[in-house]
Amino acid sequence: MITMLIGLVLFLGAHVFTTRRDARAGVIARIGEGPYKGLYALVSTIGLLLTAYGFGEWRSEGPRVLYDPPVGLRHLTLLLMLFASIALVAAYVPSHIRARLKHPMLVAVKIWALAHVLANGDVASLTLFLIVLAWAVYDRISVKKRGEPLPVASSGWGGDLVAVAGGLVLYAALAFLFHPYVVGVPVMPG
Repeated sequence: MITMLIGLVLFLGAHVFTTRRDARAGVIARIGEGPYKGLYALVSTIGLLLTAYGFGEWRSEGPRVLYDPPVGLRHLTLLLMLFASIALVAAYVPSHIRARLKHPMLVAVKIWALAHVLANGDVASLTLFLIVLAWAVYDRISVKKRGEPLPVASSGWGGDLVAVAGGLVLYAALAFLFHPYVVGVPVMPG
């Protein structure tokens, strides 16, 4: 548990720090943009790895189960993850989807976290996914308050096709490869 929480503090702390624009600008002024980005990437990566390792460690200890989600919620999670995958790809592709969602990566993270809250009833999962969901909500509010420019829809629909196709590929990779072989929890029947 402690390892996961330390990882979350590092990963989300680095991301929250970027929302503090004056403090961020001060660090960049002192050490330069390149070193700042390198430090940000290093802290975020270490935090993500510690979070993943700590989560796996906590779950392997058999954390307390608060509730057993009904099968229907697990099916809903599979559907929500399809939308999360498309939104995540749309964050990198100029498209109508990206313009409509405004901040598609945060939308993807919120859907991912909520979907996993619905499908898991153990303390380790709920702790991880609720903390990440809270951060994503905070970050979306922060972005809106900063008034940053929103993405504009592209003139054609090619970007939307790329986002949907890429989202389907990502979804399949997560469901059939990542989840069973990395997480150790198969999500597709068979």
